[in-house]
Amino acid sequence: MSVTGYGLVEGTNPPTAHTAGVIRTDTDAEVSERLGELHQGLSEIITDLDPDVIALETVFTNRNLQTAISVGRASGVALLAAAQAGLRVFEYVPTAVKSAVTGDGSADKKQVQAMVARLLRLEEPPQPADASDALAIALCHLRGAALGAPR
Repeated sequence: MSVTGYGLVEGTNPPTAHTAGVIRTDTDAEVSERLGELHQGLSEIITDLDPDVIALETVFTNRNLQTAISVGRASGVALLAAAQAGLRVFEYVPTAVKSAVTGDGSADKKQVQAMVARLLRLEEPPQPADASDALAIALCHLRGAALGAPR
């Protein structure tokens, strides 16, 4: 839970990246302190960027229980920040995000990064991968909305 990506994408034809980045928390700090830092960072980003909605990757079962718990905690903080800002939240499973961006639900991170760069007409794939993943989730949401998919 040391890095959480965020990204804002606008428009659908063609979509453009407004911004992307990561929130980093100190891995040596107490979990409660790190979650507080994450909440503060997400709340500031929501205030600064004023998004219409929030799209998140759904927490999925992970073979590593500690990783699953950490991801679940971070997702809860993101849901709280969105709720406090009065924003609707849409969640997507990782395979849906990969499929929406690359056409292959089993694509690897490099393939996702490359397609995010291509779809958003960026010179380089977004770095770090967490920022690229956040843009991929945003693109997944935009593509579903553009197709009239239920949200």
